[in-house]
Amino acid sequence: MSGAAEKQVRQFTIEPDDDGIRLDRWFKRHLPQVSFGMVSKWARTGQVRVDGKRAKPEDRLSAGQVLRVPPGGEAAPKKREARELSDEDRARAEAMLILRTDAALVLNKPPGLATQGGTKTHSHVDGLLDAYAGEDEPRPRLVHRLDKDTSGVLLVARTPGSAAFFSRRFSGRSARKVYWALVVGVPEVAEGLIDAPIAKQPGTGGEKMHVDEEGGRPARTKYRVVDRVGNRAAWLELEPLTGRTHQLRVHCAAIGHPIVGDGKYGGQEAFLTGSVSRKMHLHARRLIIDAPPSDKQAGGKIDVTAELPEHFAATMTQLGFDPGMSDAAPEKGPPPPGRAAKKQAAKAHAKQYRRARRGERKARGAAQPKRSK
Repeated sequence: MSGAAEKQVRQFTIEPDDDGIRLDRWFKRHLPQVSFGMVSKWARTGQVRVDGKRAKPEDRLSAGQVLRVPPGGEAAPKKREARELSDEDRARAEAMLILRTDAALVLNKPPGLATQGGTKTHSHVDGLLDAYAGEDEPRPRLVHRLDKDTSGVLLVARTPGSAAFFSRRFSGRSARKVYWALVVGVPEVAEGLIDAPIAKQPGTGGEKMHVDEEGGRPARTKYRVVDRVGNRAAWLELEPLTGRTHQLRVHCAAIGHPIVGDGKYGGQEAFLTGSVSRKMHLHARRLIIDAPPSDKQAGGKIDVTAELPEHFAATMTQLGFDPGMSDAAPEKGPPPPGRAAKKQAAKAHAKQYRRARRGERKARGAAQPKRSK
């Protein structure tokens, strides 16, 4: 800040988006030109105050409080310049958007598009985020990632405060993520927990992971077989309870059932014969996560489902899988019956069928003439 603004005491009302943030983090977020050393000095000398009281850098702020900031600080940083996007980029970004709330953007990431840039990676979701920001709005921020060849739900925070909120939910494992995967073969146990530590595989430059019982980081994945095609392939619901790199891919390969199309971890065995696509069949189907209290549009929770990409949907149809059989299918009308209800209905149907068959046999017996002795 410069001129008269530097000579005046400034007052800021803490917004709901900043509720619970540390004082020093508030400065880093809103007045990055003020160094941490300056904030500490102001706190020690009582120049920075919250609701008229002295405050420390580590104090937490609450929505509605008034923050007093003394004159001073370095020159304000230059305004962020938005990335130049082509009409094709903007159309691509718009096609991915499936939900917009006050705090979040939820995208359906297509397979083959990286989440972030890197060496030789110039096309990625992060590079398209300026398409979602207005002229006076902050640039949206990524809070989690999907592998390049994994499709599906990807949540992006619209503000710094919501980014911190969602990041805590992901790191605290309170967010529920449900993936769909088609795997080669059929697990012997229809439902269970894969508990296998994961580490970087030596000699791969960190680009490939593997199960390492001694030096790996804890990794757990819940799975359930939704349907199967003989012993050829199975459709699984996967729910990661930890967030390791390539976790689902490594775990499926580790139990002997690599994800269809995942040659990196399954080799040639990961590809089905016939006309089934060679692309990877792993899709982030559903995300359920708490929303910040300031997000009035979300109403406390975000629960969103992403449609399958074309190649995955085609394989589902080819193998005869019904998307409605999964608990992660979008809810339309009454919720699907649980397992107990399905089992009870099957028993009732079988009982009714047996009764009908007994009735038919009795009727045939009554119609036949009796033999004379």
